Formats: sequence, C-alpha cells, structure tokens
Amino acid sequence: MQTIFRGRHFINLEDFTKEEIETMLDVSMDLKRKFAMGIDTPYLPNKTIFLMFFEQSTRTRNSMEAGIAQLGGHANYLDTSTMQISHGESAKDTAVILSRFGHGIACRNCFWQEGNKYLMEMAKYSSTPIMNLQCDLYHPMQGLADLMTIEEKFKDTRKLKVSIIWAYATTHKKPISVPVTQVLLFPRFGMDVTLAYPEGYELPDWVIAQAEENAGKHGGSLKLTHDMEEAYRDADVVIPKNWGNWVTNPGKEVIDSLLEANKAWKCTEKMMQLTSKDCIYMHALPADRRNEVEDSVIDGPHSVVFDEAENRLHTAKAVMTLIMGGK
Repeated sequence: MQTIFRGRHFINLEDFTKEEIETMLDVSMDLKRKFAMGIDTPYLPNKTIFLMFFEQSTRTRNSMEAGIAQLGGHANYLDTSTMQISHGESAKDTAVILSRFGHGIACRNCFWQEGNKYLMEMAKYSSTPIMNLQCDLYHPMQGLADLMTIEEKFKDTRKLKVSIIWAYATTHKKPISVPVTQVLLFPRFGMDVTLAYPEGYELPDWVIAQAEENAGKHGGSLKLTHDMEEAYRDADVVIPKNWGNWVTNPGKEVIDSLLEANKAWKCTEKMMQLTSKDCIYMHALPADRRNEVEDSVIDGPHSVVFDEAENRLHTAKAVMTLIMGGK
C-alpha cells in the first residue's frame, strides 16, 4: 500500500500509480463502511478547502462539502462569477492567496482548451494541493468513483468487457473529460474497453495512444468502433453518455447537423438485451432522460447510477484525507 500522498496535486489519475489508486479505493471503502455504521471520521479537523466552480454542479459540490464536514473540516464554496476572477484576476494570484488562507483548493473549469491549463497554472503557484473537480480533459473524482463501483459489483475487474458509448443529448455541449478519464483508467485494471461513437466525436489521438499503452502494460485492451450495437453486445458494463465534438469542432453551439444525425445513439431496452445477463448500466449523471437513455433502463434492474453517485462522497473523502491529511 502506497502512503505518500500529502501535499500532492490531484489533477489527473495518470499522475498516480496503479498501487496508489488502489490505496485510494481502500480508503474509500473504509470510509464508506464507517459512514454506514455511523462512526465519526474526524481526520481533517479544522482544515479548510476552497471549492471554486466556473460551472454548475450537484454531485461534485455536495460530495466535497458534505465530505469535508464529515472529516471535521470546512468548505468555502466559491462561485467564480462573484470572485475577482470575473474582473481578470490571474490563476497565479488566486492560487497564491487562497493557498495562504487554507489547506486545499479544488476547482471545476471545463472551458475547452482552458480548464486544464488553468488548473496547472494554479498548481504551479499554490502552496497547498490543487484538486480537479472536472476540467476540459479530466474528471478524476468521477473516474475514481466509477472504478470503485465496478469493483464493488464485480470484485475482479480483469477481462471485464466495459463499453464507453456516445449517446445523443441536447442539454448542453458536454466536456470530453468523463470518457477520457475512463478510457485511460479502466485498461490499467485489466478491463477490455470498447469506445463507441459516431464519426466526428473522436477523442484526442494522444488519449487513444496513452490508453493503448496503459492496456499493454496492465493486461487490458482498447477497441474503437462506430457500431453502437457492437459495443452493447455481451458487455458487462455499459456507460452510454454524451460528449461534445470538441476535437473536430471547438465551437460552442450545442445542436448542429452532426448531433441531429445521430439521434439513434440511445440506451434502450432493446440495446440492453444485447448485453451480458448481469450487465450494469452506469452514468456520471445528470442523464438526459429524454435522449440519452430510456427511463426503464436508468430506473431498471441493470442501473447502478445511484450507487455510483453515492460513491462520489466516499472517494472525495478519501482523496481529501490522503492529500490534505497525514503527518
């Protein structure tokens, strides 16, 4: 078990070894058991974390706020539109000052080609850990909770067939950070990953190259397909979720001809019938129930979305405990 975490930034799971990620999961499970038993876990007494949000949030904000409270600390929620950032204050100046005020800074900035750069700039100047609450490229908190959920349901992740599938949605042009994180992470735990999407919704080439390298090192695999049914067939885990065509079209328009041409990419009862008998349906939420998935699937026996969402609390607590705590 790796134990050297204190003071490290948590921006991308690629920055942590497989053994370190396993430690995070061990701590997450311990915290989950204690939460279920009503055992207090005051591991971060009087510690303060600043939660900076450039965008809306439900699970991420509340898992962090509730999590730090349950650890004995306090969260300051910061809507960046009400900060001096909105008047042009730099990432450097914000990071220097907030890190002198407390013990950690967590930030969500999903603006394409800006978010990750902003976090890395903060990390360069902060004297406390920077935690990524989702950027344009990565969502490590979600990835950790997804991995925890899969391990809970299957125990052994080796050779599991996991399909990350693009799905039609119109709510907003969503980041690519969730599928990027999943396609990089899951092969490291021996999973056979299928990435399915219509042409035009590619992930960056460097992501695919890194995912293939991860698969080669750890006994997993990665397959790309534009055939939705192929991805569902015999899958043990399906994750049908929309992401925007940022790589091929950096414009901010939500609905375009490419999106409308792919309305058929939807998780339905018919698609789920192609999967393995014990297949689970996952989604980071919120799901576009009108378009991404039928209610009978997301509310049905295959769905584990609420278990997955609850695990956001326990993994957030584990990350904060390991990175902000210790001797």
